Amino acid sequence: MAGLATPMALRVAVTLGLPDRLLGDGASTERLATELEVSPVALELLLAHLATLGIVERTAGGYRATAFGATLRTGTGNGLTNFLHLEMAGGRAELAFVELLHSITTGDAGYPRRYGRDFWADLTAQPHLRESFDQQMTDRFREQLPRIVAGHDWARFPSIVDVGGGNGTVLAAILAAYGQIHGHLVDLPPTAAAARRTFAAHRLGARTEVTEGSFFDPLPAGASAYLLCDILHDWDDEHARRILARCAEAAHPAGRVLVVEPVGDRRADTGMDLAMLAIFGGRERRVEEFRSLAADHGLVLDGVTELTDQRCLLDFRLAGSG
Repeated sequence: MAGLATPMALRVAVTLGLPDRLLGDGASTERLATELEVSPVALELLLAHLATLGIVERTAGGYRATAFGATLRTGTGNGLTNFLHLEMAGGRAELAFVELLHSITTGDAGYPRRYGRDFWADLTAQPHLRESFDQQMTDRFREQLPRIVAGHDWARFPSIVDVGGGNGTVLAAILAAYGQIHGHLVDLPPTAAAARRTFAAHRLGARTEVTEGSFFDPLPAGASAYLLCDILHDWDDEHARRILARCAEAAHPAGRVLVVEPVGDRRADTGMDLAMLAIFGGRERRVEEFRSLAADHGLVLDGVTELTDQRCLLDFRLAGSG
């Protein structure tokens, strides 16, 4: 339980691209070390440990990836590379766990303590991190999208604003299933541009709008629903309240605020809960915590639907709207 050798060896292997480089007949340690400009002695130590894990196997001339190791290749679509690669958003963020004691002591994120700026500022400063984070979000929802779309009566809402909607994957799936809904996505400029491409690829341009902006600023007003999908758990209570406040002030009087994310004691994972703390200073809240946050802005929880094995939908209405 105390060993860090295996998790770090996997991360270094993926960062060096070993699963991709060792396909087919594989390669010798010496050739790999020359290509990668790393120490051949140290690389041999890494490969030997990866062999004990079944990631690679020895050959007469060196090492090659096993079928299991090949699942760590780039382009497999399983999202593992992003979470392991130390120069991608997910893998970089995971190292915030090194500062977990700080997070437990203070309740604050460990990410800024490790990297000198918070996660979101890091994405802004390094566009390749922003790109890999957007892809991470797409990978996270891919398998669950059909159940998210089928698990709620989205047809109730003539217009949906997807707040912090990323590259538009979730909203596009909803609009594709419900031809009468108009969608409006709000996100920061680089991600908003990707959302436009997503909607164009799905031929949804006539039913979509994209606004470049932050969910801490005023949102497009008058929609029948404001969707927050995997947003609030990234933020502490102060910032979560600000996001909900923007949704409440923008919503049509009979509008709804829909929160889709893991919920504590229902569909939350304890390990992911600690990740939210260490990376963002957030957490996966319980129903009563959501109810309390929303009540500060005149939002009343109408119901909770378990959409998938990982996420619930919390349906809020404006107080007095019935």
